[in-house]
Amino acid sequence: MSCELLQKERTGVINPIFTCQPAGAQYASIGIRECIGIVHGGQGCVMFVRLLISQHLKESFEIASSSLHEDAAVFGACHRVEEGVDVLLMRYPDVKVIPIISTCSTEIIGDDIDGVVRKLNEELLPTKYPGREVHLIPIHTPSFVGSMVNGYDVAVRDFVKYFATKGEPNGKLNLITGWVNPGDVSALKHLLAEMEVDATVLFEIESFDSPTMPDGNHVSHGDTTIEDLQGTANAIGTLALNRYEGAKAAKYLEEKFAVPAVIGPTPVGIRNTDAFLARVKEMTGKPIPRSLVIERGIAIDALTDLVHMHLADKRVAIYANPDLAIALTEFCLDLEMKPLVVLLGDDNPFYEDDPRIKRLRENVDFPMEIITNADFWELEDRIKNRGLELDLILGHSKGRFISIDYNIPMVRVGFPTYDRAGIFRHPVVGYAGAIYLAEQMANAIFTDMEHKKNKEWILNVW
Repeated sequence: MSCELLQKERTGVINPIFTCQPAGAQYASIGIRECIGIVHGGQGCVMFVRLLISQHLKESFEIASSSLHEDAAVFGACHRVEEGVDVLLMRYPDVKVIPIISTCSTEIIGDDIDGVVRKLNEELLPTKYPGREVHLIPIHTPSFVGSMVNGYDVAVRDFVKYFATKGEPNGKLNLITGWVNPGDVSALKHLLAEMEVDATVLFEIESFDSPTMPDGNHVSHGDTTIEDLQGTANAIGTLALNRYEGAKAAKYLEEKFAVPAVIGPTPVGIRNTDAFLARVKEMTGKPIPRSLVIERGIAIDALTDLVHMHLADKRVAIYANPDLAIALTEFCLDLEMKPLVVLLGDDNPFYEDDPRIKRLRENVDFPMEIITNADFWELEDRIKNRGLELDLILGHSKGRFISIDYNIPMVRVGFPTYDRAGIFRHPVVGYAGAIYLAEQMANAIFTDMEHKKNKEWILNVW
């Protein structure tokens, strides 16, 4: 009995876990102030992603499309990018950053978005918008490879690569959060504030939990500024919380500007939050204050109330973006739960070299499957046809039908979550996140007991 790393054997996909690369680039771009991206592709490449993000965050935001049609497949559509940039600059006088995000169709037909950017910089901007600060950034995210996770990683690197400018040391820590919720950003900033660490947070989406004000509805915008991005080259170090969502940017800053890079850990659970704070202490020299020691103690007490009696030995299936899925797996193991299936929904060839997966394969002493390039059929097939019995599912809302059809309780976590209220406000990182996750899991199991009319508590009494 051990942990196995497997690949989906089927060529086709039945109900994908992830969406495509441009979605990740769009999610990164909404974290930048005075930025509206243009997605160079069909209207659906924006419409469906924008709907997904809006359903998840329950907020309105702005992103544009070059809106290709059939003729583009024959004649190309670079002129649509030129028209789109011009319209954006006319309509939005405050816009300064316009990423040009490619899609599968425009990559296949060979549209040269880099050449379009050079042309616009040489012709349109100096003649029609002289003196105006405008940054056009080509981001290549073909949808036929990778996933939204790769797209986010590529976009973060490309934004940093474009803006980072060597200057005087600024004494700040670069914190690349990865694909997180506004509540996670708030929790991370709280931990850094308690340690009195000055940090540049990439990308700053805390403001997407936006207010409705007396003077009208608020359109959400990110809070990472051009100056923040420029200053990343002058930081004391970069801490990228995720291996697959921000590490490219951290490594670029290290190679180009000698800014030390630390990758991980994703601070989900007590163990990983401890390691995160230790990394911050090592990089900044700031001590961990007693206030955080107390927070840690409260979290451990909360977990102690639940683990032995209610969570230990519970059989779990997990799917999410890879860094989150692996961190959730580690957290469940710390809670004495048994993650039996972990689904990683893309074709990343480097999972086998991931040190966290290597540790799981070396140390787990019960049957666990980590399935790469997975889809939801991999989970449903095991439940329906192979006798897999589960007590809980952890994952985003796209897998809810498996929970419904097979009567298995589920805790929503990750992106997208749109069939539960306020998920984006609650952190899953830090000590507060550990409490939230453990209590959500316990409450889901309690509710399932009532739903199935189990009138006696099923407790671990060993």
